[in-house]
Amino acid sequence: MSTSDLNSTFGLTEEYQDLSNSVREFADEVVAPVSAKHDEEHSFPYDVVKQMGEMGLFGLPFPEEYGGMGGDYFALALALEQLGRVDQSVAITLEAGVSLGAMPVYRFGTEAQKEQWLPQLASGRSLAGFGLTEREAGSDAGGTKTQARLENGEWIINGNKEFITNSGTDITTLVTVTAVTGHKEGADGSTRKEISTILVPTDTPGFTAEKPYNKVGWNASDTHPLTLDDVRVPEANLLGQRGRGYANFLSILDEGRIAIAALATGAAQGCVDLSVKYAKERSAFGQNIGKYQAIQFKIARMQARAHTARLAYYDAASRMLAGKPFKTEAAIAKMVAGEAAMDNARDATQVFGGYGFINEFTVARHYRDSKILEVGEGTTEVQLMLIARELGL
Repeated sequence: MSTSDLNSTFGLTEEYQDLSNSVREFADEVVAPVSAKHDEEHSFPYDVVKQMGEMGLFGLPFPEEYGGMGGDYFALALALEQLGRVDQSVAITLEAGVSLGAMPVYRFGTEAQKEQWLPQLASGRSLAGFGLTEREAGSDAGGTKTQARLENGEWIINGNKEFITNSGTDITTLVTVTAVTGHKEGADGSTRKEISTILVPTDTPGFTAEKPYNKVGWNASDTHPLTLDDVRVPEANLLGQRGRGYANFLSILDEGRIAIAALATGAAQGCVDLSVKYAKERSAFGQNIGKYQAIQFKIARMQARAHTARLAYYDAASRMLAGKPFKTEAAIAKMVAGEAAMDNARDATQVFGGYGFINEFTVARHYRDSKILEVGEGTTEVQLMLIARELGL
């Protein structure tokens, strides 16, 4: 797939459309039937993830030489949108596994690191996490307190991480950790943290994935706090240039916002589709509720939100593929799509009435799941800050 495949009018080529259709079919026939069970049990969908790996979804944006499918980031986004329609937990497992887990290795790794890690990550046989967030370092990532010191050719890492996706499954093999590796003096005499990223295999002594969180939503997604207690890894496990960890993970988050926007668009569209179907089937006062203008207008607004969110992430993706600046567009897409997912989930619950409050219905799961889309990988407030900064404010 080439940059020109996504043309100026956002029409999908046959190749992109075929991918979207195949993932949609997989989502409807394989993912959806087991989603409620995994959500209720808070269980990780290993069989679904295995089949996603066999389809090549974890390798979509990576070159074939590293076991990938030779596609691009937009292909990943299309897959995430289709999965997000029916199960956000499955979609975020793919999103985090690729954009946060494998992508840092691909973007910043040495050739040896790529050859060691990418083939298994691109195949979906193993997962990787991105250990950025801490109790006092989320939106303020510069507040990182995890420390790493170099001693006798090894990094010795101590610290704690919070809310790390894909960090404690049976197939998790790697977590990329951000850590303070020193301090630098600025021109004004002030000092600032030197933050670097280090690859930590999960079987390293001292690395512990603590008890998983009891979350409001995304119950089938794996999320843990992490403890690193005198974790020792080779000096060669430094990912990218020392001291460039902060800049590197910011660029990873810029890309990831496009992926999250695609997932959120799928969730928003899923709420539309479910509401249309229900409105045609549910009768009240002698006719289907879809005949009432109040319901029609509500669902029409939901469709408008989903459509706008899709255009926003398509635009950001097209800029990224063309090598143009896309930070602001990615922030807009993430904000618009996240809000669309949450607003549509609320309205879909209203359309379904009492059934929308029953967990076995997908709209109820979307209602619980969608809130995190306004928080994770950059809160709505952070996106607004980035947009305002671009405006010179």
